[in-house]
Amino acid sequence: MKKRLLALLSILLVFSVVLAGCSEEEAVETKSRLDVIKERGKLIGGVNADIPGFGYVASDGSYTGMDIDITRAVAAAVFGDPNAVEFRPLSAEERFIAVQTGEVDVLARNTTQTLSRDASVGLAFAPVTFYDGQGLMVRKDSGIETLEDLEGARISVESGTTTELNLADQMRKLGIDYEPVVFDSQDAAVSAYEQGSADAYTTDRSALVSRKTTLSNPDEHFILDEVLSKEPLAPSVKDGDSQWIDIVSWTVNALVQAEEFEITQANVDTFLDSEVPEIRRFLGVEGDMGEQLGLPADFVYQIIKAVGNYGELYDRHLGPDTVFDLERGQNSLWTDGGLLYSPPFR
Repeated sequence: MKKRLLALLSILLVFSVVLAGCSEEEAVETKSRLDVIKERGKLIGGVNADIPGFGYVASDGSYTGMDIDITRAVAAAVFGDPNAVEFRPLSAEERFIAVQTGEVDVLARNTTQTLSRDASVGLAFAPVTFYDGQGLMVRKDSGIETLEDLEGARISVESGTTTELNLADQMRKLGIDYEPVVFDSQDAAVSAYEQGSADAYTTDRSALVSRKTTLSNPDEHFILDEVLSKEPLAPSVKDGDSQWIDIVSWTVNALVQAEEFEITQANVDTFLDSEVPEIRRFLGVEGDMGEQLGLPADFVYQIIKAVGNYGELYDRHLGPDTVFDLERGQNSLWTDGGLLYSPPFR
């Protein structure tokens, strides 16, 4: 009898250990992304490393570009420190796996928001940070001036991107036969085009402007007027954590709203004494919007103090004082005829 009792107690002990282990695993699985980031002490951002103006590694090893600053803005919102971030350079094929597996907390890497990426890839997108469209770059002496002139041409394109499908769709619609020359990285695709292995190179128009500046003889190339597609570029996170996507989304909204309020990195301190209710709530002087997101009350102030507003980011990396000199166009505020519009901070 004693032996049976001891055996039963042993079995119960084993079950209790197993159940305890399961409970611990469930606790880890249900931990929010914000909690994971806070415990780690830094944000991990998936970015590009070879598109000047958006995501690029400078000669001194530092990261620079609009997407880089947007990632820093998220770090500032969480930690009050834009440098509390580790950047992970990702290829087009690596980026989604990195989000799905939790290798990165946020992906800010010139990624187009699409239905399939939202529904089946498992991404949750923040607001659009750059409205773009796909284009093609060719040599000025090629005689190519329109899409129809690309009949029989070899077109260099990066794999794992929307550009492959967009190119195929447009050429099929127009009845143009062409040869896609596919590479697993943008560097390889650009290199093949520059060396003459392809007659044209296609990607987002903003990236074409960026990569054109890196060619050995930029003036020998030009970008066709035709736009092949809509490419709304937006940061994204792993789907399923509503708090974390809210944090990234309202970080983007804060950059846009700050420009509308004319609050800049240089003058943000002067607005802390504002008597305007909307601005007081916006900067966390009053109200509990930060608390609702699980962030400090002054998270918006920290964002602007760290990187400035959206217009400052744009001018810093793509504006008239840069080699790109890109007109804002659709990327202007709605008050200036553009598409950028932030929901109310209330």
